[in-house]
Amino acid sequence: MNSASPNVLLKSTWFRIAAFAGVVLAGVYLFKPGAKGLDTGLTFTARRGPLDITVLQGGSIESEENGEIKCEVKGGQGVKILKIVEEGYQVSEEDVKTNKVLVELDSADLGNKITQQEITFGSTVASLTDAQQAYDIQLNQNLSDVKAAEQKAAFARMDFEKYMGDQAALEILAQLGIKTDTAERPAPVPTGAATETAAATNVTATLAASTNAPAGAIDWLRYADLTKLGDGEAKQKLREAQDAVQIAQKELQQAQSTLEGTRRLFDKDFVTKIELDKDQLAYDNSVLKVKKAETALSLFTKYEFRRGAEEALSKYLESLRELDRTRKGAVSKLAQADAKLKSAQAKHGVEERQLKELTDQLGKCTIRARRPGLVVYGSGGEVRYWRDEEQIREGATIREGQTVLTIPDLRKTCIKVRIHEAYIKKVLKGQRVVITADAFPDRTLEGEVSQVGVLPDSESSWLNPDMKVYRTTITIKAPQDWIRPGMSAKVQILVKQLTNAVHIPVQSVSPMDDKKVCYVVQGAKLERREVEVGEFNDEFIEIRKGLKAGDRVSLRAQTTPGEKGASQRGKKAPPAKEQPKQENSVVSAAAKAAP
Repeated sequence: MNSASPNVLLKSTWFRIAAFAGVVLAGVYLFKPGAKGLDTGLTFTARRGPLDITVLQGGSIESEENGEIKCEVKGGQGVKILKIVEEGYQVSEEDVKTNKVLVELDSADLGNKITQQEITFGSTVASLTDAQQAYDIQLNQNLSDVKAAEQKAAFARMDFEKYMGDQAALEILAQLGIKTDTAERPAPVPTGAATETAAATNVTATLAASTNAPAGAIDWLRYADLTKLGDGEAKQKLREAQDAVQIAQKELQQAQSTLEGTRRLFDKDFVTKIELDKDQLAYDNSVLKVKKAETALSLFTKYEFRRGAEEALSKYLESLRELDRTRKGAVSKLAQADAKLKSAQAKHGVEERQLKELTDQLGKCTIRARRPGLVVYGSGGEVRYWRDEEQIREGATIREGQTVLTIPDLRKTCIKVRIHEAYIKKVLKGQRVVITADAFPDRTLEGEVSQVGVLPDSESSWLNPDMKVYRTTITIKAPQDWIRPGMSAKVQILVKQLTNAVHIPVQSVSPMDDKKVCYVVQGAKLERREVEVGEFNDEFIEIRKGLKAGDRVSLRAQTTPGEKGASQRGKKAPPAKEQPKQENSVVSAAAKAAP
């Protein structure tokens, strides 16, 4: 810690006061003639004049911009220092321009890791290329498969229309709920799994009715009519069957007429029996032809037409289902290829980042000069008891985040002190400060309060919960060449300047029954006198009422006849927590003078 303990500083303050009083009062008569038995001890003559109200505290000189260089090499085991510039080395502007090496860390382990990572990264590059090519191949294969399925569905529909005719085919497909304008329409060119999914969803919705509607629900006999069928194979075959019946019937009529004529001629003996039998045979053949033609027409109407129509429709519906399966299969295959590609890309990215991080870590094993200044090992003298850190030196092992070097900017220096809560309300930003370095007691520096802590210092509160101090920063206005970071120094903050005040040493005033008293030498007696005090510093206190310049006061409380109880009460002040006005209590102020 930068500041001394309260007991040590308190003793030091009393020692300075006693020494100062001894020097000032040297040669003064301690006793008047005839005053036997009166022991006044050291006395002091009250003065009137200027009095500086100051707050005295100690601290260490440091830079406002320390320029800490921390270890950035990751790893739980730490890294060893191979080379380091000597402490106290003055980094010049030329060193910064030439990138002078200040610290060199062991990078052998990182080199091995980089080699292994490069091998792994090369493997991921090959895997990524393979996944990209597989994705492109699958994409093209999907295009071919879907196009072939669409073409097959289109041909199957053409076969159905060819058999039934356009009008009948459209009417039947409408009954099945198939939208003839979108059933086998080509899907959008798939550019990814999402596009294929959308295309497959559209086809699935289109086929919902066709795949569930039974083909037997259609009255096929209704379409066995030339007026219902369009120009197609079914109409052509139906027409041929009907024409065959008509021709057979006409031949039957002709054979019947011929037979009747031949029979009349036979009755008149104009023709022979053979000719009559011949015409009878021709008539019988015509009857058979009519029956055969009618049977063929009936078979075609009841069976062949329905079979052909249902077969053509079934092939068309199956082609649509196959198109649906092809598109869904394309979605699945492309999704798998896309997942493999993304996995390869993610792995490639991870391996690439790890290789870059290792390469960056290798560069951080060499610490170069970044700014001119004085080299200080570690954090500039701050001891971190709660961390297991080795002292900075060659061969030491350091960890990530540990301060290796500090290059303070000596052009901007300051002193950070801890002000006790009894004085903190007096310290304000912008107040003038006189600074004295312990190494150069005959030289003084000018400073200024640049920052006052708002909350008590947590570190000091942890070490001593009963003591509340506030971190305060004192900026040195004109730093000198002889200033070095870490030097111990005392700061005297000028709180107020009293131009014409009666003042005496602080130990001359004692609290008694919520009053302030001092003991004035009156001839051969000590007179206890109540006084009203004002501002005070570490040595003197302002007396507003009760004393005048020239009065001699004892530097310690006295016991006089008749006042034993009172003086005894004056020697012991009530506890600090019970005093309503701590800032006016000399005892409390002295006890709280140092953090």
